[in-house]
Amino acid sequence: MSITAKQVAELRAQTGAGLMDCKKALTESEGDIEQAVTILRKKGMASASKKAGRATSEGLVESYIHLGGKVGVLIEVNCETDFVAKTDDFKAFVKDLCLHIAAANPVCISRENVPTELIEKEREIAASQAEGKPPAAVQKIIEGKLNKYYSTACMLDQPFVKDSEKTVQDVLSEQIAKLGENMQINRFSRFQIGEGDED
Repeated sequence: MSITAKQVAELRAQTGAGLMDCKKALTESEGDIEQAVTILRKKGMASASKKAGRATSEGLVESYIHLGGKVGVLIEVNCETDFVAKTDDFKAFVKDLCLHIAAANPVCISRENVPTELIEKEREIAASQAEGKPPAAVQKIIEGKLNKYYSTACMLDQPFVKDSEKTVQDVLSEQIAKLGENMQINRFSRFQIGEGDED
């Protein structure tokens, strides 16, 4: 089956992948655009995981003020080179992360960053809710409740505010695949008027 330039252009517009990658994916999917998108996403995730070990010493610090000065976000996102840090795609991605933090109010970046005392507290709550059930069921309930907690508290596990079908981790992996460099959300702070008065 022959793949047309129009099909390649359409797939490229949807995914941002290179021309040859689009052509290969369309050939593999026998012209099915949806299937070709899936093929490219899988390849992108694979190439993103290969890049995960590379050093990220460049990047951007971005700020965002929302709701007439009631919520503010400051974030640092790192990449490998200054060249990528200056691209419009990288800047837009970092700005989107600021919007996400303002809207979703994550506690931390990843599961590894959740304070131990918070995890223990969530375990206790889940265990008390599962009281009287068989031990194997209790363990499953606790794990399920912890995963639910992570999906609300950890930024990388949260559904992305601009596309709830994907997590922030999915969007980060897509950007790594698209821009060809490892990236890391290093740190963020979210400020909201009225929060922190009790200190």
